Formats: sequence, C-alpha cells, structure tokens
Amino acid sequence: MHFISRPSWYVRPQAITDQSIYRQRRWHRRQFLQTLGLGGAGLCLSGNLAGCAQKPTEAEVSAAGNVPVPMAPGDKVIYPSQRSPLYTYGRPETEQLEAATYTNFYEFTGPTTKQAYRFVEKFQPSPWVVEVDGLCDHPMKFDMDDLYREFDFEERAYRHRCVETWAMCVPWTGFALADLLVKVQPKAAATHVRFETFYRPEEARYVGLDDSFPWPYIEGLKLSEALNELTFLATGIYGEPLPKQHGSPIRLVVPWKYGFKCIKSIVKITLTDQQPATFWNTVAPREYDFPANVNPEVPHPRWSQKTEWMLGTMERFPTQIYNGYGDIVGGLYA
Repeated sequence: MHFISRPSWYVRPQAITDQSIYRQRRWHRRQFLQTLGLGGAGLCLSGNLAGCAQKPTEAEVSAAGNVPVPMAPGDKVIYPSQRSPLYTYGRPETEQLEAATYTNFYEFTGPTTKQAYRFVEKFQPSPWVVEVDGLCDHPMKFDMDDLYREFDFEERAYRHRCVETWAMCVPWTGFALADLLVKVQPKAAATHVRFETFYRPEEARYVGLDDSFPWPYIEGLKLSEALNELTFLATGIYGEPLPKQHGSPIRLVVPWKYGFKCIKSIVKITLTDQQPATFWNTVAPREYDFPANVNPEVPHPRWSQKTEWMLGTMERFPTQIYNGYGDIVGGLYA
C-alpha cells in the first residue's frame, strides 16, 4: 500500500490507492482511514504549501534534524567541498529550508506527512558503519572517518525528481560510488548492487507502527548503473552534513532515476549476481518498477509523468527523459 501526500491543488479521486494493493499490504485499518479522512487538512501537513500550516523556522528545522560537523582527517575540508563544474541544474536552486521540510522517509512518517524532520529526533546516525560485501575480492567495513579519509569529496549540483512529480535542485556533497566499488573489486560474476538501510524500530517510529512493509528498506542497481559517473554517495547537502531527514550520514543519489531509488542511511552494500528484491517494487510492482528511470512517456498508473513541479516555487517544467541526463546515461539502455 502506498498513499501519497500531494499538493492540495493536485488531488483527484483517481489518485486514491487501488483497493487490491491496500488489501495486499494489510494496512492497519484505523490508520489508513484516518489518513484518507484528513482530506485537504491532511495535505496541509507539509508546511511548504501556501495556505496551510505556518512554515517552521530554520532554527526549528536545524534543531530537529541537523547533526554536528565531523572532524575531517588532517587538513582535509569536507564541508563545504569544491563544487564540480561538470554538473549544473539548468534552473534555480531549491531553497535549503524547502528541501529540508519536504522529504519522504517512510521509516519515520509512513504516508501521513512529508515533514520527516519532526520525527527524527531519536535517530542516532553516529557512530555509523557501512559494510561492503558479496561478490567482491576485498570485502570491507567503513566507518565515516574511513570514508572521509579514503575518498575525494566534491559538491555536485543535481536535479532530483520524485515519482510523485515534485522536483528539486540541490547541491550534494560526497563521492562517486564507483570509487568505493573499485576499492572492493567486484568479481566477474557480479551483475547488481544491493543497498540496505538501518533497521531500528526504537528510533524510527513508523517501522514499529506498521510491520506490513518489508523493512528494512532495500534498493538496487545494475552494476553498470552503479559504476556510472553520475551515481553518487552523498554525505552532505548545501555544504553541510546530511540532516537526519535527508538520510544521514550517507545515502545514494542517482539523478536520472526517480527518488525512491535513492536509498537513505545506508548500512550495507552487497555485490550480487541477482536483481535484488527492492522495497517499493515489492510493495506495489505495478506502480514501481525496478529500473525507475525518469521517462515522461511512461505514466505512473495513477498520474501522468509529463511534467514536474518545483519545491517552493511550484513552477512547472516538462519532464525530460532520464531527468535530462541522457547524454551521460542513455548508452546504458541502448
């Protein structure tokens, strides 16, 4: 089951989740009905939308989700890192507060709100270890200090496109996933990369509230996609460490795919010879395919993907194939 909170002006009757999917995922009936019954008020849970609740202040958002700036090894500067000139938005950058207060992080919110920052206080992203295993010659474990020391960090200006049709332009800090994979040396038999997030019901409230979802959150890429130059492991945003609601302390960024592929708070990366069973593709395979490439000609079963609207400004743009990155990734799908 997947109920999507949308801007109040966008709601249509056909946007209600298909009943078969609802039954399949065994939603808690009381919570589901409460969510649907919110109507226009429920859609106003996101403070970004005009006419709804008052916007939170930057101080409120910072206090809820931000984490301390870590000490970089030696004289290395991580935040802010130098911005790469190779990647540009082609449109205005999204304001930091808008991005921080409108996020999907189901472990904390379920389907009821985009204001994940209000529910992440208990989450502890430090200390943190990322394990890399599977079909590779040199399985490794990295804590965050290891990552800061061993990899070259940069800032990249990427467009982000959600399957729900909202979009943003944000600067991520991190390093290419390919750099990490080269270090562990994938075996010839490896065809895919599986990503796994944390499982802590005591810290992520919705994990404990609804066990009908296949926790923990799993995502995956073909190995060729993972090695593409655009595929990025982000540890920061807007020149600062990732706030908790953005996937602290490390997340995946794949800008030519819909946002649900960009798994947050990664604890494990596995090289495998099979396509992983991923979270949303398992929950609702008719609505969320494994590739999840941005494509205006392939509609979601319940809405068109031909346009997108920007957080904050609500300005609409035509959706571009591969989110405008076709010159870099188009060859993967020739």
